[in-house]
Amino acid sequence: MNAPRFHPLPLGSIRPRGWLARQLRIQADGLSGHLDEFWPDIQDSRWFGGDSEGWERAPYWLDGLIPLAFLLDDVTLKAKMMRYVEYIITHPHGDGWLGPREMVVAAGRAPNPNYDLWAQLLATKVLVQYGDAAGDPRAIEALAKALRRIDQHIDRAPLFNWGQFRWFEALLAIYWLYDETGQPWLLDLAVKLQAQGFHWNSFFARWPLTEPTPKGRWNYVGHVVNNAMAIKAPALWWRLSGDECNRAAVYDMIGKLDCYHGMVTGVFSGDECLAGKRPTQGTELCAVVEYAYSLEVLLSVLGDATFGDRLEKIIFNALPAAFSPDMWSHQYDQQVNQVECSVHENRTWNTNGPEANIFGVEPNYGCCTANLSQGWPKFAAHLWMRAEDGGLAAVAYAPSHVQTEVKGVPVAVLLETDYPFRDTLRFTVTAETLVRFGLRLRVPSWATAAALQVAGGGVVRPTPGTFFRIDREWKGPTVVVLTLPMSPLLSRRFNDAISIERGPLVYALKVGEDWRRIHRDQPYRELPHADWEVYPTTVWNVALHIDEATLADDVRFQELPLGDCPFSPQGAPVSATVRGRRIPQWQMENGSAADVPRSPVTSPEPLEELTLIPYGCTNLRITEFPVLKREE
Repeated sequence: MNAPRFHPLPLGSIRPRGWLARQLRIQADGLSGHLDEFWPDIQDSRWFGGDSEGWERAPYWLDGLIPLAFLLDDVTLKAKMMRYVEYIITHPHGDGWLGPREMVVAAGRAPNPNYDLWAQLLATKVLVQYGDAAGDPRAIEALAKALRRIDQHIDRAPLFNWGQFRWFEALLAIYWLYDETGQPWLLDLAVKLQAQGFHWNSFFARWPLTEPTPKGRWNYVGHVVNNAMAIKAPALWWRLSGDECNRAAVYDMIGKLDCYHGMVTGVFSGDECLAGKRPTQGTELCAVVEYAYSLEVLLSVLGDATFGDRLEKIIFNALPAAFSPDMWSHQYDQQVNQVECSVHENRTWNTNGPEANIFGVEPNYGCCTANLSQGWPKFAAHLWMRAEDGGLAAVAYAPSHVQTEVKGVPVAVLLETDYPFRDTLRFTVTAETLVRFGLRLRVPSWATAAALQVAGGGVVRPTPGTFFRIDREWKGPTVVVLTLPMSPLLSRRFNDAISIERGPLVYALKVGEDWRRIHRDQPYRELPHADWEVYPTTVWNVALHIDEATLADDVRFQELPLGDCPFSPQGAPVSATVRGRRIPQWQMENGSAADVPRSPVTSPEPLEELTLIPYGCTNLRITEFPVLKREE
């Protein structure tokens, strides 16, 4: 079997620091850490002996809660997580089947004996995370029995629906257990699952989904979350097949999704199915966290630095924008141009309901409520990986501390940084005794002026879009400083609109907000976990006075203090000032901003200074702007 280029470190080897640690703390103090205290689909789940939900929601929640608890090393959170995992491990059926036999997709729904295997595949991921972090041999035993049962089950009940389109998720557990035990039947199971599953790379070879999904034409192949997961499928299968066309298929899939449905935030549209490039079409939160995880897997398997660029773009922009700053509420769909979050019957989703872009407990559908927890913790858990030669690789950047062994020698690396809001990364590598290994640092593709210094030596100019390898002997503390200067750039979007990017951050208009609480009479909507509409209090319909040739002069950036809640309008650690005019003819349409007027545009309104902040700091925003016609 083909080895991955990088190996993720055991869960718990990496500790978040700085703003990342605070972000995980906000998450633990919000929905993620408290869902089991009030939400019936977790509180009374059949997975834990209750009589409510009995399919994907409890495993989804644990898939994010487990890494969150271990990353924070939070005693209370770990005890909570352990109580639920313990129940699953100690209450399997006699044949190894995990959890409920009947499928109950949400509280109040009727049981369905025709069980879609997706939740069983998801539960194996939960056991892997727990086994990796806790070293509990019971996790290996339970996982082996569960996979044996799946192997027997699909002999007579082949994959269908969600299980058929997400079959490859089982490969994560199969490969992990194979590495632990070396049992050949596991690879035979992988072959059977692939034979019964949907072949994503073959579908994309003749891909027909180049247009937005027609309203009402919900389908599995165009489902945004299925596609976000499937991006990693060919690479995972390549490990077993060895066929180079599987590696190539990853880039083909990403390229086509970008071309026809890509958003400036690095994700693609889907509300719930692929929806084109209009900036008011939504992207489901489940797709955001699953795309990020797919990229973490791709970084491991293929080792391409550009996957790290995409991962950071999604994590620093699309992920935080889908939550209220306190992470007690979330959206089902976020919009790149989002100027009102309200219950609206006629919003132009191709599938979703009128509540899909409000902030709340379970707007539109509860899958994202359960699944939202994995985004930040899995990012933190994959910042560092082990290279094939035993060295370390920094595949994505955030303040962190990693402790591991290299060639039997204890090694620690402390990364002190305010990246992505600042451009300097200071690594302190500490080896207890002399040891030689390679330290690989990812150089983003946009970092054309990157500079590197090792132990105060001369400046090196690493190549953008690569991993720069520092091969040397390490002993005691050694300081490595990587500087990634960020320059603004314009990207062309729908209707010739433009967006402004700088480093890994996308910038959006800062719009004043009026939060209005709704659904007060509905169950489990008491504060702090409530539902909210958000309305603009400042102008949003503006065009920018900007040009690519004079971009450095047209946009002025300012660093602001980095506080306890950086992903919020008030706490944005950086802002940009640009001039523009109001465009009175650009108005609302069906609860959203109308399509961006095609550039260039004219306006009789006076020029005024506008403030942009990072996309991930916004709740309301304009991100794709029309451009003013230049006056002669």
